[in-house]
Amino acid sequence: MAIGLLASEQAAGQATDKNNPLLQKYNTPHQVPPFHLIKDEHFKPALLEGIRVNQLEIDAIVNNAKPATFDNTILAMENAGQLLGRVSTVFYNLNSANTNEQIQKIAREIAPALSAHSDNIILNKKLFDRVKTVWNNKNNLKLTPEQQKLLEETYKSFVRSGANLNDADKEKLKKMNGELSLLSLQYGQNILAETNAYQLVLDNQKDLAGLPAGVVAAAADAAKQAGKEGKWVFTLHNPSVMPFLQYADNRELRKQIWEAYSLRGNNNNDHDNKEVLRKIVNLRREKAQLLGYKSHAHYALEETMAKNPENVNKLLDQLWAPALAVAKQEEQDIQKMIDASGAKFKVAPYDWRYYTEKIRKERFDLDEQELQPYFSLDNIRKGVFTVTEKLYGLKFKPLPNLPKYHQDVTAYEVTEADGRLVGIIYMDFFPRASKRSGAWMTSYRAQKMENGKRLAPVVSIVCNFTKPTGDTPALLTFDEVTTYFHEFGHALHGLLSNVTYESMAGTSVPRDFVELPSQIMENWAAEPDVLKMYGTHYKTGKLISDELIQKMKKAGTFNQGFETTEYLAASLLDLAYHTQTQNLEGDINQFEKTAMTKVGLMEQIIPRYRSTYFSHIFSGGYSAGYYSYIWSGVLDTDAFQVFKENGLFNKEKAQSFRKNILEKGGTADPMELYKKFRGAEPSIQPLLKKRGLTPVSL
Repeated sequence: MAIGLLASEQAAGQATDKNNPLLQKYNTPHQVPPFHLIKDEHFKPALLEGIRVNQLEIDAIVNNAKPATFDNTILAMENAGQLLGRVSTVFYNLNSANTNEQIQKIAREIAPALSAHSDNIILNKKLFDRVKTVWNNKNNLKLTPEQQKLLEETYKSFVRSGANLNDADKEKLKKMNGELSLLSLQYGQNILAETNAYQLVLDNQKDLAGLPAGVVAAAADAAKQAGKEGKWVFTLHNPSVMPFLQYADNRELRKQIWEAYSLRGNNNNDHDNKEVLRKIVNLRREKAQLLGYKSHAHYALEETMAKNPENVNKLLDQLWAPALAVAKQEEQDIQKMIDASGAKFKVAPYDWRYYTEKIRKERFDLDEQELQPYFSLDNIRKGVFTVTEKLYGLKFKPLPNLPKYHQDVTAYEVTEADGRLVGIIYMDFFPRASKRSGAWMTSYRAQKMENGKRLAPVVSIVCNFTKPTGDTPALLTFDEVTTYFHEFGHALHGLLSNVTYESMAGTSVPRDFVELPSQIMENWAAEPDVLKMYGTHYKTGKLISDELIQKMKKAGTFNQGFETTEYLAASLLDLAYHTQTQNLEGDINQFEKTAMTKVGLMEQIIPRYRSTYFSHIFSGGYSAGYYSYIWSGVLDTDAFQVFKENGLFNKEKAQSFRKNILEKGGTADPMELYKKFRGAEPSIQPLLKKRGLTPVSL
């Protein structure tokens, strides 16, 4: 199928080169993608042309009559595939952030060709022989540390991708890779379809009881956009469903939207993900064992800081018992409030957020609605920029005329204090039907050295924050504030990258290290000095008070039992799937239930992501790696102690973090980079203390 696709359509791709902006040099400011010129029909010919050109580049390396050297083999491979990389980066970023039926159709059609092309490179025996020749001669080559790392990563990627398999097993592997690429795509598309398909439509004002005015206004706006003016529409996008669960007095309606949310991909319809994920799990297990590993988790974790599932479980076990103990105490507090009200029901998952908010207000005199007016999106952006400038001296200049893929997107030029270009950042904040849920950072061009000069990166952060309504600006919850800081930390990792080779740039690091730069940024968001940088009331202009900041601080570990437990449950569910050594059989819902019962998860809490909408592991890059956030949590809380002890904006420490972590990308072992910054390996104690999970608190 893939061969026929290539044969029949490459000619068309070549014929339309001059009319296809994806195949031309980007004649735009900073050479960003010419979004204003790109049409959906440009993608397929451009992707096919990228494959064709890349194959010619690989053939030239393989057929080089000269003996294999670092330059003519390893470096030549590093520099190959630039056209394909450039086109596919734009295509897949838009497929996540601004998709449509045509883009999704192209993604399904092109997946087999891209998978086959990747296999044709990585399983090319002559190419591997050249790589192996350079690898075996590495001690005589006088390579720089970065060259050594590039050689090592290139060699390992061939071995881990099946280069040492016999021909029959290579064919099996190719078939598996093709199937997996389509299944992962289908899984993600199913979740998007399920999320967009649901609406809770209310036409009785009594059903809005308890909901803040801003949430009601957003629902009225959503109804208007859906052609239901005069009603209120709530969706399964987080800025809609989570406030509803948090504030709506109508328990039956909370149950209704909760069930829709927690059953996404699990409705036995055309978008059901149960069989899709079963096939993914079984193919991953089969592939790992074909490559000589016990399970997919053993394969996936080999190149991480954790190294193996045993080490991951060791960390999770240290956290599970104290987190669950705190969560059970939180559940008892909720039940007491329910009983005191005269109600006769037991706590259910759709009650947790509602009663937690009431307890927060009662215990700390803190109402999240009291905070939101201080957290307008514009002020948060200014706060993030200020923190970044104080730490690293960076400046941000808006670029309103830069090409962009959606009207909601904003763009900024990032420079050093002396005006030298660092990179470009796009920011895309609001939910829409064309965007998948969640928040992420991505790149349109990774940093690298080109002709001795630093090629500036182009990065983007994509979120799903509460939209502005009427005259009210976008007001964020504090969770959304920390998400902004988090994603901006990833962006800094991409922007400040200063490496030689693109494949090692920025966030090209192990999954359980990549969250360190993002999560350490979250720490600044909650610091009183920083809150006063961005916490300005959008109506009155008044600065957030010391009293309110103290309330936030006192409530800092509140509900951490729940939040840590639901996260750890998802991490353990991920491992349950990916440590399978036999085919996964039977009912998927029962598998999930058994896995959660085994670890003792209470019925009032479900995993943060259930099996059928766990996109991180089934359509993202976190398979057997969802634990990474908590692993990096150990790193970030330990690392932030440096700033707590030496000053929030200590220039020397910030410079050390930049030089040893943010600039280095994947050029060295993560623990060695961490120790260069911190002076020692991290301790778990700061994380336990931060979350209120130390034995003293139980």
